[in-house]
Amino acid sequence: MRPRKLLFVLPNLFTVTSILCGFYAMTLCSGDAGPTQLYQAALAILFAMFFDGFDGRVARLTKTQSDFGMQLDSLADVVSFGAAPGLLIYKWALEPLGFLGLFLSFCFATCGALRLARFNVLAMRSPHGGGGSFFVGLPIPLAAGVLVSMIIAHHAATGGEVLDESARGPVAVATTALALLMVSTVRYRTFKDLRLSPRSALILMLVLASGVIIGTRFHPAYVLVAYSFAYLAFGLIESAFGVRKRLVARKLGRGAAAAVVLEEIDDESEDEQKVA
Repeated sequence: MRPRKLLFVLPNLFTVTSILCGFYAMTLCSGDAGPTQLYQAALAILFAMFFDGFDGRVARLTKTQSDFGMQLDSLADVVSFGAAPGLLIYKWALEPLGFLGLFLSFCFATCGALRLARFNVLAMRSPHGGGGSFFVGLPIPLAAGVLVSMIIAHHAATGGEVLDESARGPVAVATTALALLMVSTVRYRTFKDLRLSPRSALILMLVLASGVIIGTRFHPAYVLVAYSFAYLAFGLIESAFGVRKRLVARKLGRGAAAAVVLEEIDDESEDEQKVA
């Protein structure tokens, strides 16, 4: 086999490893899983995010992008960031809620699959293959990352205790919100067009400094929670400003059209007066 053909296997190995981590997380959640097993499952999904983040970069670096790799990556995301986190959040917080907890966990996995299907359709229609500046809807790995960060932070803060009953309601709300954000039209930055500049370097330094402060003053596990929710908030705020700009532009467009109509009416009235 030629070395060039072997390069096509390399990014797919990262993707398959991501599936392995997601599958291992589901095996840890099966049966009567305790807080330690659920914490280990959260770490496994975190490792799956690591491998998922590198498969595309490896493919671009080795120039081995393919439709097969894109479809495999989507299937891997459904397993590692849809089914595995859905089962994990069900066992960690939503199981005592009965059918409602089961339904919310199912909705998270289903909305993730719908989001991936929409992404694939947009990527096929796009001339640059979906590598734009924005994601349409919250990416499923980041949605899974929010749930995983909460589990890891809770385990670190309580020393591995079972989730309190009063916290199950907020977790259910957060799971529902993440599911809806994945199928929404809220745009989230990909940061693929980020270029090194004094402004971007300053922002990066502020982000890193805030993570160091949170990790030293509170707990390192809280850094992932802070970054996850900051990304969620940033996308919502930026989309809100985008909607506001579009509404203002639409109003200005209507105002300009109305001004043109009034001007035409005035011209017609002047012509009629001249004729009279």
